[in-house]
Amino acid sequence: MSVSAQRLVEELQIFDVECEAALTEKLVELCLLYGQNEEGMVAELIAFCTRTGKVGLTPDILNTFEHECLSKKSARAPRDGGHAGARDIVSIQELIEVEEEEESLLDSYTTPSKGSQKRAITTPETPLTKRTVSTWSPHQLLSPSSFSPSATPSQKYSSRNNRGEVVTSFGSAQGVSWSGRGGAGNLSLKVLGGPESLTRSYKSMFQKLPDIRDVLTCKIEELGCELKEHYKIEAFAPVLAPAQEPITLLGQIGCDTNGKLNSKSVILEGDREYSSGAQIPVDLSELKEYSLFPGQVVIMEGINTTGRKFIATKLYEGLPLPFYQPTEEDGDFEQNMVLVACGPYTTSDSITYDPLLDLITIINRDLPDVCILLGPFLDAKHEQVESCLLTSPFEDIFKQCLRTIIEGTRSSGSRLVFVPSVRDVHREPVYPQPPFSYSDLLRDDRKRVQFVSEPCSLAVNGVILGLTSTDLLFHMGAEEISSTSGPSDRLSRILKHILTQRSYYPLYPPQEDMAIDYENFYTYAQLPVTPDVFIIPSELKYFVKDVLGHRPSTAGPGP
Repeated sequence: MSVSAQRLVEELQIFDVECEAALTEKLVELCLLYGQNEEGMVAELIAFCTRTGKVGLTPDILNTFEHECLSKKSARAPRDGGHAGARDIVSIQELIEVEEEEESLLDSYTTPSKGSQKRAITTPETPLTKRTVSTWSPHQLLSPSSFSPSATPSQKYSSRNNRGEVVTSFGSAQGVSWSGRGGAGNLSLKVLGGPESLTRSYKSMFQKLPDIRDVLTCKIEELGCELKEHYKIEAFAPVLAPAQEPITLLGQIGCDTNGKLNSKSVILEGDREYSSGAQIPVDLSELKEYSLFPGQVVIMEGINTTGRKFIATKLYEGLPLPFYQPTEEDGDFEQNMVLVACGPYTTSDSITYDPLLDLITIINRDLPDVCILLGPFLDAKHEQVESCLLTSPFEDIFKQCLRTIIEGTRSSGSRLVFVPSVRDVHREPVYPQPPFSYSDLLRDDRKRVQFVSEPCSLAVNGVILGLTSTDLLFHMGAEEISSTSGPSDRLSRILKHILTQRSYYPLYPPQEDMAIDYENFYTYAQLPVTPDVFIIPSELKYFVKDVLGHRPSTAGPGP
């Protein structure tokens, strides 16, 4: 077990606790001595200090903490010789391997009696087969029976007849080999931040209403400034000021009720600079075409004769960000295979990870250069999770899942990128999501495994992939209203809104099950550039479309 002193310091800083180097080393020793990880040790230490009224960290406090808390807890813990049923499948497998090695060593010093030999003798003429030497496999690493007594394979999944079917395509891809080199080529992976990338956890549930207002106001003013300069608009008028001549207003679309937005309930919430945050109802009857959703920053032109209702006659189009300009650091533009899969990695009627195990088989077969895996890895909305039928902690099941993926694809050499989800049950459901923390990652795997935040802009040899595991299409599709003079594609309109609003989640207020921390949202959930490919898992039907000169795509649920 490896323990990071830097991680201990970071965990203590979350609680505004400073720690000297000598005390940090002491905490590392305690973690190793009592088998605690960094997060668990700091949590117990803070709880102890809060319970006993101690302030700060001193050697005496650590000694008291060890004597009164850790040592007593260790004495109550069961010995290693306890009931084997409490172990998970990985621990049992390790014990079996150790016992086999010990017995093989003893057998080499004894003369076997006839009929009493339990295991085959290893000689140069009869060596152990590869299957006998190594019993590890993804199926053994991730055994559902270790955390769910009622785990049975999905009959519907096992009996499907469209396995490997190409369900959609874009452009012509004749003669393209759908196999990679397992990351062996010149490969550059880089996370783009806007203005910086999220790399660690943060305090949530501490935001105040004025802070949320400031974030929304900044969004209105920044987009308004860009549109004003692009369309050569002289000035914006206050939303409540009566005017007989056509005027131009800047604001954010809202709804005058708690229900769904409709053409009669649209209001425009003005910015702070020109309108002091005032609101005015909007009449859309004079607009021939429009597409609106709550939270959308717009510029409207129209008439406001009374100061109580604005009659819109023109709606200005939004502007996307420029595309990314590759640099020399991004490497050569050679063909790379990128495989993308999204959770949940179980079927809806079973907790077995059969789809995930099939995905690992495909990775080892096709050797993609990059594998992007989006959560959830243990879905909070799964029936057995909601019914509390699992016998192991959620964190332990997630670690088994992660270990299965990393070790099961090690032979392929593919680069792995893990994107979390607000539906990962072992984490706080706050948006944006910090990257996963996995302290058991081996040194040899650190070069090929990368944990990123949700959402994330990832550059693969200069090609920008916009990644999010949130079903934004479904959320915005339920709130958007539109009017068109001809045929129009709703999904293309929504994707265009995402790009022109320059945000991974422009909807406000968000859907009920979305807990957004708006200060971090403003920092980490904005588009730094227009992505070349936008990947959004959704419950809606899969598609690939060309929008604004780039190619957003969606993936259906599951890998």
